[in-house]
Amino acid sequence: MSGAADATPEPGTGATAAGADEGTGRARPLDFIRKQVVADGEAGTFGGRVQTRFPPEPNGFLHIGHAKSVCLNFGVAAEHGGICRLRFDDTNPAGEDAAYARGIAEDIAWLGFDPGVPLHTSEYFEQLYEWAEHLVVQGLAYVDDQDAETISAGRGDFTTPGVASPWRDRSPTENLALLRDMRAGRFGDGEKVLRARIDMTHPNMLMRDPVMYRIRHAGHFRAGDAWCIYPTYDWAHGQSDAIEGVTHSLCTLEFEGNRQLYDWYLDKLPLPGDRPRQTEFARLNLTHTVMSKRALGALIDGGLVDGWDDPRLPTLRGLRRRGYPPEAIRAFCAHIGVARVNGTHEIELLESFVRTHHNRFAQRRMAVLRPLEVVIDNWPGGHVECRRAPNNPENPADGTREVPFSGRLWIERDDFMIDPPRKFYRLAPGREVRLRAGYFLRCDDTETGPDGEVLRLRCSYDPTTGGGQAPDGRKVRATIHWVSADHAADATVALYDRLFGDPVPGADGRDPLESYNPDSRELITAAKIEPGLLETPPGSVVQFERLGYFARDTAPGEQPLFHRTVGLRDEWANIQKRRGQGA
Repeated sequence: MSGAADATPEPGTGATAAGADEGTGRARPLDFIRKQVVADGEAGTFGGRVQTRFPPEPNGFLHIGHAKSVCLNFGVAAEHGGICRLRFDDTNPAGEDAAYARGIAEDIAWLGFDPGVPLHTSEYFEQLYEWAEHLVVQGLAYVDDQDAETISAGRGDFTTPGVASPWRDRSPTENLALLRDMRAGRFGDGEKVLRARIDMTHPNMLMRDPVMYRIRHAGHFRAGDAWCIYPTYDWAHGQSDAIEGVTHSLCTLEFEGNRQLYDWYLDKLPLPGDRPRQTEFARLNLTHTVMSKRALGALIDGGLVDGWDDPRLPTLRGLRRRGYPPEAIRAFCAHIGVARVNGTHEIELLESFVRTHHNRFAQRRMAVLRPLEVVIDNWPGGHVECRRAPNNPENPADGTREVPFSGRLWIERDDFMIDPPRKFYRLAPGREVRLRAGYFLRCDDTETGPDGEVLRLRCSYDPTTGGGQAPDGRKVRATIHWVSADHAADATVALYDRLFGDPVPGADGRDPLESYNPDSRELITAAKIEPGLLETPPGSVVQFERLGYFARDTAPGEQPLFHRTVGLRDEWANIQKRRGQGA
């Protein structure tokens, strides 16, 4: 499952858009949307203006699929000196909340774009209603008394024409009076709807007299109780674009069928300016996760994750908490490009962008997740030494730090074996290893418990190897990390696996939650960290040497919590290598 279709630029002029891919510096090939925008500019369409919008519904938080749309809409506008506005599609009072609206604006700002002063579809409710009355007067809309189930059944299917409502031929005068009664609250929820009068035999099911207004006696988070009828998405979307002066309305492919209705409404109305044009592009899908708000909500409501900011989720809030940098997300979105066909990208590709960023910028620190005690018997009693370790070998300008070293250390339990197999080069009885930024260390003996478990190692060090090499030229096969036991701080560390076992959860119509991985998170509560890690600012990412990149959680606690962002192994490179071998 590759996203090759998205990553491959369309054949054509070979022209490039303004700017370049983040992280690579290479010029970005023009995708089909940007080619159209360039062509519109050259033709003088829309008077040379470029205005886009990002219109989420405030009934949840943004995920990485939305990030692609954010990057596209804000990016296209910026490349042409245009405007992109955040507009909340707040047409359904159920489930919408001001907290979601605030969070969405925060997520857009974190991603690197200016949301400005958000707009709301509810600001246009009066104008939308006036236009609805205009269609009623023109005989292009009518009030239907049928319930939602009957209306749905009456639409037919792709092989069966729809059945006209018995109320379809009401006079404009009667329909106008009923619509005004609907607005005045004289009917109950679901008692009547306003439908466009188009064609009940149209091959596009969405054109078979779609609903424009439905009755909802529910408070709106902005409008309060001012309205009891609310516009549907299709009735509000294009008209809101037109009111704002949008030129290029960029939507994901699931709205391709809606475009015909989008255009029909605009053609029938006295618009204040240019008619916007809708263009669809492929949405972003990733393996081993889900993007639908319904599925994400089911995970949250079912207690399978901790909330919208759970680091296992693909929400921007979750990715941010896990330590994904916005620069890497933007670079990933630029890399996969904009295509006309949906594809699924391996999550390992996204992780490779995260890893590349953190390799350049993350500070190095030492932490031991599953500690095993080491006692250095020939270490001078009570002596503490400060060893100097580089903060980031990728950037010498980051300098070095001092790490306390004593006669009692913690090392990873996995770095020792009593009876090691072939090609295990770490610590074992009688074997030497190099301690990172320390000395050569030899295991001389072990102390075990009643069940044979190794409790601690008795070791000796070579004081002549402080520079990382032995004066007599002897070699060691492994370097391991450590933490001074007398100076270590305690920490909780969260390790993550895939949230879903299946590469494509919900494939073949199954419930996505069937492949939920109950072992997607492991909490380690007794990790030992070098003392300098206590100064790590909340939200920042460091590399635990040999273990991966870890983000300090933003919430206060009895001891610091670190989330593993990604490991050090480049799994995407391995996937590409396997593909090359199989080709």
